[in-house]
Amino acid sequence: MVARDLGRPLRLLPRDHDPARSRAPEVPASHSSLHTERLGERLGRMARPNDVFALSGELGTGKTVLARGVAIGLGIDAAEISSPTFIIMREHSGGRLPFFHIDLYRLEGVDLANTGWEECLDAGGVTVIEWPDRAGALLPDDRLDVTLEHIADTKRRIVVAATGPRSARHVEELRSSVISA
Repeated sequence: MVARDLGRPLRLLPRDHDPARSRAPEVPASHSSLHTERLGERLGRMARPNDVFALSGELGTGKTVLARGVAIGLGIDAAEISSPTFIIMREHSGGRLPFFHIDLYRLEGVDLANTGWEECLDAGGVTVIEWPDRAGALLPDDRLDVTLEHIADTKRRIVVAATGPRSARHVEELRSSVISA
């Protein structure tokens, strides 16, 4: 069962549980990079064409690890996945959907519109954006926002928030997978 892939059932707390991110469900703390990767894998398995996952968090919180999990969930070889920090965008094929991995960390001074990243959003694949705050108003209105926060050395808090009806279905699927576990 999918819910057991994380080593224990995935439990989403009530939408208003985290006062810092009101109305955003929180995944139980990730205790390892494997746990974070498996959450990404679950998201990848439920992903649909043109889904966008926006990953936020400080350096070293596991954004690329979660992105690798999404790729694995799409059937893409994990060995191919690394942070596209210096090239901004990587496209991966070979899975059930194309996978676009975008890292906007080094975008300062670069015109985002000239990178071609918006073409990925409508290309029928799954787009994962690290450092989405750098895109500002250019982000799609309906996306799944995933925030990773340091709690301890290897422990992370992960908050998942839907920004529209399409992404809200992912949150409901996560909740349903808990109920059926």
